Amino acid sequence: MELTMEELVPVVGKLAEKYTAYEHTSMSYEEARQLMQAVQYCIQEAEKSGNQAAVVKENMTAWQIYEAGAVLVEEKSKKALELYNEITPDFVHFGNHCLYDTVIMGLPEFFKWYDMKFCPQDTILTLDYPVLKDLSGLTGIDKIYEFILCIRAEQRFLNLLPEAYVRNVLQKHDSRYEDMVENICGIVLTDIAGHVIAEKPLTEGKFTEEEYRKIQGIWEQPGIFEAEEGPKTHNGREQPGVLTAKEQVSRAVASLVQECLEDAEEISQYLDGALEDIFVRLGAAAEYGTISSLL
Repeated sequence: MELTMEELVPVVGKLAEKYTAYEHTSMSYEEARQLMQAVQYCIQEAEKSGNQAAVVKENMTAWQIYEAGAVLVEEKSKKALELYNEITPDFVHFGNHCLYDTVIMGLPEFFKWYDMKFCPQDTILTLDYPVLKDLSGLTGIDKIYEFILCIRAEQRFLNLLPEAYVRNVLQKHDSRYEDMVENICGIVLTDIAGHVIAEKPLTEGKFTEEEYRKIQGIWEQPGIFEAEEGPKTHNGREQPGVLTAKEQVSRAVASLVQECLEDAEEISQYLDGALEDIFVRLGAAAEYGTISSLL
């Protein structure tokens, strides 16, 4: 729904009255701009709602659409807080300060200071801990809500694994992993990918030189980087390839999740989104003979 500036200005005017507590005081340009963004944020929230037909009805005024969006912002804020309270009792940061500071120290500050009425577009936090999903196009409660969903997916997956294993993988990746600003789940997924390709149980620790060569060999197949539709074949026999390996890793992760978690599909989809990047990095390392630097 396209709303003109002429339709938006009266809405901002009504919100401004509440902002100034109905006192006839002048507002700064920055304050007026903030309120305009608040109105646009709520209207966009209403328009992109999955249940749009029930939220934005025909012949609704700009003010009514704004109010409907404001309700959705409030509801999402409550859901985000509920999700946050759900994950914190069993939250494990594995000694990583960035993860701990962002989730345990930072997020409560968001809920403390978030102004859903006059500044719902403000994310407040920098969210220093990087998740495995691009949230750069989101702001305000939309970004916080999606961030918490990502953290929940990571926590539920990582908590399926022995904490000692996760810490060993992180230690192998970076001896000062406590201070690194990297996604922990992605590092663990990379290690799992290596174990699946090498057909090595997670409990057996470090890779041998022979296992490194086996993993390296996956990327040494002729034309492997051009394979897009499926694994290459030679004389009618299927050859190992990146896509086959990715599918093996994806199935292995999905199997682990499905055996233990009710919301397995949601978590598997989140983790699958990171596998493409993981295999690109493994492929680049294989090209330069540095697989051991990642695994």
